[in-house]
Amino acid sequence: MDRLVYDRMDALEEAHWWFAARRDIIAKIIGRLAKLPARPRILEAGCGTGGNLALLSSFGEVDAFEYDAEAASRAERKSGISVPFGALPDQIPHGDTSYDLIGLFDVLEHVEDHVGTLRALGGRLGPDGRVIVTVPALPWLWSKHDERHHHFRRYTRRSLRKAAEEAGLQVDRSFYFNFFLLPVAMGLRAAKAALGKDAPDDTMPSSRLNRALYNVFSSERHLIGRVSLPVGLSVCAVLKRGDAS
Repeated sequence: MDRLVYDRMDALEEAHWWFAARRDIIAKIIGRLAKLPARPRILEAGCGTGGNLALLSSFGEVDAFEYDAEAASRAERKSGISVPFGALPDQIPHGDTSYDLIGLFDVLEHVEDHVGTLRALGGRLGPDGRVIVTVPALPWLWSKHDERHHHFRRYTRRSLRKAAEEAGLQVDRSFYFNFFLLPVAMGLRAAKAALGKDAPDDTMPSSRLNRALYNVFSSERHLIGRVSLPVGLSVCAVLKRGDAS
């Protein structure tokens, strides 16, 4: 991603509605669907500037890696966790450690070889481990935002499942989320396209609007594992090893 994108991520991910609500969603996914043992080993692949590391540390012992050196340095300062260089799919650090949970949170869309990436991460799972993947959904929503963030693709449930199965992984669960704000996103992106605007859509809104958007998005955490939403701005898959029962 561009340096300015990392800078905005670092500045915003503690309080911005999207980052904060996504952490709530991730916490529910882990708590309800990951089937963790008592003292799990956890890896975040592509941790960015470290906004998820405190959350993951509340569940177990965490390792992480990051491609961008400055982002990794910021993640280390925030978390106190060592964040070495790593690149997907072929340069995954931390030796031969196997993990009970691997988080790949809005990273896979940045990697050209997404099947190879899922295969490589699957090879780091313990026998009952899970990979939790979140990615942007709906290819027809492709916009300048995706180009600015150096995305290779947006996904559907079907295309994410296909990539996982080609990588030799089983899909334990898959579902859309960020459904309630989909009409808002569609309207904003259509208006920007019509007006020829190219302003970033990951800036901090007013405190009142930020709270309102957070409340709407975060409310979907109550539906995780209970209600299947028909569509959404994001899609999640919980994956396990192909030889898992």
